[in-house]
Amino acid sequence: MEFKDYYKILDVPRDASEEDVRKAYRKLARKFHPDVSKEPDAQERMREINEANDVLRDKEKRAAYDQLAAEVSSGHGFAPPPGWDRGFEFSGAPGGGSQDADFQDFLSALFADAARRRGGQGHPQGHGHGRAQGAPHRMRGEDHHAEIEISLEDSFHGATRELTLRSVQANAEGRPQMVSRTLSVKIPAGIREGQMIRLAGQGMPGEGGGESGDLFLTVHFAPHPRFKVDGKDLTLPLPLAPWEAALGAKVNAPTLQGEVEVNIPAGSKPGGKLRLRGKGLPGDPAGDLYLVLDVAWPPADTDAARAAYRQLAEAAPFNPRRHLGVQS
Repeated sequence: MEFKDYYKILDVPRDASEEDVRKAYRKLARKFHPDVSKEPDAQERMREINEANDVLRDKEKRAAYDQLAAEVSSGHGFAPPPGWDRGFEFSGAPGGGSQDADFQDFLSALFADAARRRGGQGHPQGHGHGRAQGAPHRMRGEDHHAEIEISLEDSFHGATRELTLRSVQANAEGRPQMVSRTLSVKIPAGIREGQMIRLAGQGMPGEGGGESGDLFLTVHFAPHPRFKVDGKDLTLPLPLAPWEAALGAKVNAPTLQGEVEVNIPAGSKPGGKLRLRGKGLPGDPAGDLYLVLDVAWPPADTDAARAAYRQLAEAAPFNPRRHLGVQS
């Protein structure tokens, strides 16, 4: 897969300034915005332009992206997948950006903010009026946020996991550098996709004795080999043999709590659903598990199997194309 180069998408050099990125974005947005563009691929191009702008206009995301790209030996054969920035820690509370980046500014630069705090600038006049002269200025530390990926089983049972996050911090010369830290995170049972875990005091340290900010972790589920998730509910395809669907049967089905016996009604058809109450994610009330029925036909790969199919065709004449108006 070809390298997904955000700089190339915006047609700016790798050392482009924030103003260069802003100008390039506005120029391309005027050309490819679906409301005004006549280009056949305008919608897809605008999506890529928004994505590139969202990353390159945010200094922390840009540094994380550059770091990720640098870890690939040649830069070829690499395309940042959805959620490429998971595992990176960013300043500010979650939800501070915009997916539709139309001519909007994003979060203020981390290092400029930090410099203003160190210099005591950027505060409204009269702030702290009445404080004793020379007393330290107390300021709460900035909140941070990150996106993490957990397993569905972690959500169902609850767990404690060691989590390593990378973040951009200023070194002694004030230049951005990538640092890592490992935290022990308690995952509550029943947490759902998109919900947040708050780690109090794990954001930026405060100043002048002020309390530290918090770290907000937005939860995403890793793809599961069996179950699909919809809020608290789960969905599972359940294959049936033809005779189980036609005659009815009792079969075992997997759940996150272990196997359960399920009664299959006679005459079940592919696509039918069975609802197992309370077998989804924990909650008050708990979610449900939906079994989507499917019919799996045994292969006709032996003489006995082929003979059985011929016998079935004679014993149960059936034209599945009758509704199309054909005779056979």
